[in-house]
Formats: sequence, structure tokens, C-alpha cells
Amino acid sequence: VQLQASGGGLVQAGDSLRLSCAASGRTFSRYVMAWFRQAPGKEREFVSYISSIGGSTFYTHSVKGRFTISRDNAKNTVYLQMNSVEPEDTAVYYCAAGLRVGVSRGTYDYWGQGTLVTVSS
Repeated sequence: VQLQASGGGLVQAGDSLRLSCAASGRTFSRYVMAWFRQAPGKEREFVSYISSIGGSTFYTHSVKGRFTISRDNAKNTVYLQMNSVEPEDTAVYYCAAGLRVGVSRGTYDYWGQGTLVTVSS
């Protein structure tokens, strides 16, 4: 599976942004998809995952209620809708694919190249 993340950019606090991650291959629907992020000088951290058919989602506490993960298996794409963004959301955002749900980096086998989100105050 090859993943291509896009949609990052410079936004102001309180704005909305939608990230996309397009996957290659015909087995996209088998994979749990996740978003991670890495802020400057920090470790890469879990943001959200969505199960293979989209029935189950999970968010890290700091984004719950503001971010929404979704997927379109017909388009081989997973999304991260980011609302009410905060300067603390500034990071490179990575999409990832794996066969199990989880919040650790090791759960996921495939990674996209990342897209930078910068939130100004």
C-alpha cells in the first residue's frame, strides 16, 4: 500500500482544514487507517484511527470533538477534518495503514510522506 497525504497549509487559530490521504492498491478496504502527527522537536504521536469499514473511530483526547476521521473506500481515501484548530495542532501529519487498530506507531505497516499543518495564533 502506498499512501499520499495532502491538504496541509497555513491557517489561523479557529479555522478548519481537511487533510486527505490517498492509497494505492485494491485492498484499501482491508486496512485500518490512522493519522499521526509530529510537532517540531517532539515524538510522533497518535491522532485518530478508523476501522476498515469505518464503523469504529478513536481519537486522542486533545482532538476529540474537534477532529473527525472518515474514509471513502470507493475512492481509496481517508480524511481528517480539523475544526477549531489551535496553535498546538501545528505539526506534520502522517497517514498510516495497518491490519489492526491501535494507537502506537508499531501497529501500522505503511506510512505516507506527511503534510505540514501550521496554525498561527
